[in-house]
Amino acid sequence: MIRRDFIKNGTLSALGISLLSTTDTFGHLFNPSERNANGAAKNIIFLVSDGMSSGTLTMANLLSNRMYGRESKWTSLYHERKVVRAFMDTASANCMVTDSAASSSAWGGGIRVNNGSLNVNADGSHNTPILQKFKNAGKKVGCVTTVPITHATPAGFCICNKSRSNQQEIALQYLPLKFDVMMGGGDKYFNPSKRSDKADVYSQFEKASYKIVKTKAQLLATDGQKPLLGIFGDDALPFSIDQRNDKQHQELVPTLAEMTVKAIELMKDHPNGFVLQVEGGKVDWAAHSNDSSGLLFDQLAFDEAVEKAIEFAEMDKNTLVIITTDHGNGNPGLFGEENSDQKFDLFQKFKHSNEWVLNNIKPNASITTLVEMIHDAQGYTISNEQAKELLSHYQKLDGTGLYNARKLPFELLGKIQGDYTCVKWGSMEHSADYVELAAYGPGSNLMKPFVINTELHDLMLNATGVKV
Repeated sequence: MIRRDFIKNGTLSALGISLLSTTDTFGHLFNPSERNANGAAKNIIFLVSDGMSSGTLTMANLLSNRMYGRESKWTSLYHERKVVRAFMDTASANCMVTDSAASSSAWGGGIRVNNGSLNVNADGSHNTPILQKFKNAGKKVGCVTTVPITHATPAGFCICNKSRSNQQEIALQYLPLKFDVMMGGGDKYFNPSKRSDKADVYSQFEKASYKIVKTKAQLLATDGQKPLLGIFGDDALPFSIDQRNDKQHQELVPTLAEMTVKAIELMKDHPNGFVLQVEGGKVDWAAHSNDSSGLLFDQLAFDEAVEKAIEFAEMDKNTLVIITTDHGNGNPGLFGEENSDQKFDLFQKFKHSNEWVLNNIKPNASITTLVEMIHDAQGYTISNEQAKELLSHYQKLDGTGLYNARKLPFELLGKIQGDYTCVKWGSMEHSADYVELAAYGPGSNLMKPFVINTELHDLMLNATGVKV
């Protein structure tokens, strides 16, 4: 494994970054009373806003300030100097631009693997995932996410598989691990009527003494007597902007913050502590679709989970909270010096994501109908020419983007939307950007100003004193 020690080799100085001032700032971002020795953390909450470029964090904070009159929790942690802050290199073993499987595996297994792999090295050998290590050490462990629980980021903390695409297989790999809390979407990987092999994975979990819940009410009523499997959607959960404007979604689907609170509640009294991974997975899906409203409101929903985790850690005093992303995606930003404030404020009128809009357009819709529909869903009026161009793509279905099975014109709508909101996109793919990383609580002092993603694996083990 090649490890890039940027501080040792002076690369930060070569990039024109003031290393001394950066180190000095980072060194004073946490409370001196939190300079605990190794092994001081009983619990860990590891929060991942998947695919969060720095512009996403910035714009979510701007939207929170302008819409709610308060900073995002993540930004406030910087402002109030409550956390240790760092940059992180996210590269995989075979590419400077990582995917989520390799990135989560770097944290989970402590070794960089090739893109697409889950803790499996190029030679076929396996790296034991960190939640297995913590479970074997006697802690309770779990994952919650807004995408399928079998998806790359939770899987990288849990299992080994040569391909992240093997989600039916991954669902079965979770079974013998007896993890304590697993929540997200992905019914199609557990339901016998939807699996290609017709296996009833739900029944297998029930036979292994799991409590199965499929609605928010069932989740909130869970008492923690059994390990929990919560599946709240066929694939991913709805975007937050769509959920907040759909009563059925609100009644049936828990938010990421609600899942986080419940997971903590179910594990917090365990005498040996717990380790929980929390993923805002649809931030990444929105970025792949250049879906600005999906992105920003899901980032704010992730921020609510951050707030709940910090509230618990402040009360508990024994919990290390790590907040980060696995890679950038799309590099969105707010651009333009004229009327950009007013245009950005349009997001306060949004009722739905681009995903909702595009999936509700009828191929034979009139231009007038489409213009009215977008105005009602997102608060701006596109031109007849723009409506005509959008409709033309429903005849050829040639749209791009990773999570776009219907080949809808996500990229085009993202560009059109940018004319009215001033939010523009660099691409529809992951980036090699170094990303934000923050840590709060016992063990946070172990974090350096510049981190290679694999280093978080050992940091978590060291912070809890777990020997493997």
